[in-house]
Amino acid sequence: MIKTIKELKSFIILWLTQSLSGLGSAMTNFALVIWLYGESGSALSTALLTVCSYAPYVVMSIFAGVLSDRWNKKVTMLVCDSIAAACTVTVLVLLKTGNLAVWHLYILNAVNGLMGTVQNPAAEVAATLLTPKEHYQKTSGMYSFSSSLTTILTPVFASAIVGFAGIGAVIAFDLATFAAAFLVLLFFIKIPEPEKSPEKSESILKTTADGLSYLRSNKGILWLIMFMAAINFIASIYEAALSPMILSLADETSLGIVNACIGAANFLGSFIAMAAPAPKSRIRVICGCLLFSMSTENFFLAFGGSTLWWSIGGILGWIVIPLMNANMGVIMRTAVPPEMQGRVYSTRSTLQFFTIPVGYFLGGLLVDKVFEPFMSSVSKDSILVMLFGGEKGSGAALLFFVIGILGVVVCLIFRKVRYIRELE
Repeated sequence: MIKTIKELKSFIILWLTQSLSGLGSAMTNFALVIWLYGESGSALSTALLTVCSYAPYVVMSIFAGVLSDRWNKKVTMLVCDSIAAACTVTVLVLLKTGNLAVWHLYILNAVNGLMGTVQNPAAEVAATLLTPKEHYQKTSGMYSFSSSLTTILTPVFASAIVGFAGIGAVIAFDLATFAAAFLVLLFFIKIPEPEKSPEKSESILKTTADGLSYLRSNKGILWLIMFMAAINFIASIYEAALSPMILSLADETSLGIVNACIGAANFLGSFIAMAAPAPKSRIRVICGCLLFSMSTENFFLAFGGSTLWWSIGGILGWIVIPLMNANMGVIMRTAVPPEMQGRVYSTRSTLQFFTIPVGYFLGGLLVDKVFEPFMSSVSKDSILVMLFGGEKGSGAALLFFVIGILGVVVCLIFRKVRYIRELE
């Protein structure tokens, strides 16, 4: 254990401080979603926050990996974090002066998304360079652990601080955690640079094409990314509908409880991922985890009708996700050479995550314009009302039933793809 800690010292310091900063950012996002839904009462309006974050990320990430491979990883992370912090300061100023409007949040989220486009591949490569190969699964589990802890603490801390001191205090906490992470990275973390590949002097378009060429020649990885893209599409519809449904059928407290239970499930799942031995087939683990998740949570959300059942569904749906992510991370890190990871990861980001803004937009649109109006028009003695309810929020519940079926079908189809099965 002591030897492992010494080998991972720099990674652990970076992981702890970046995770704390991530908690602050998540608390700000949680508070702003509640503020926006209170202002608009629209699922589509809240979904567009995420659409604005992901759209520039998806469009530009295929080029960002090339820049990440060329630029110093540490400097890239510091600059991107600084610009994102400036956006947060802008939100705080607008809020304090009473001028904060919905369109401000959309623009600032778009800028944040653009910064994440460049920063994320640099951070992925930095984690690889700071981690000995034999610890890849442990560090992937550690990321899942911090992510789940953030999910647990975000609604608890954000709700408490908002109730006691307002949204401005949440944003101030976010900025304080950013400052801590920034200073630690600046003064205490040395990130080695990988060997430069010979194509450094080639054009951005040429080196960007290298990422696509790598994936074309590794069809197992490409099909696995397509699988994740389909899952992300379904998951983003889920995310777009979750908060509006719970806020309509219950309140902010229920939303916080469900999110905390999801975080607790991730928390436990992260320990499982860190402690689990290397499986005989990582692909079987990935496919099995996603099938279990899709075949449980969505149906509990559809038919639950109460905080208890929604929470149980969240636990079942998310407890296996850290194990899936850990195995996915190991496959990517071992399959792609470090000097190629920036461009390959950014290409993967474009292919794997382009479905997220589409899913968020479609999810908000379906809730507001299709499923809620449909459920409000059906007869009160209809079987649909018996199953999903007749008040506002019942349309979102019906949507969860639909995406539950869709998720199971997608998992069953992709697990039969030969290239994925033969990846190992």
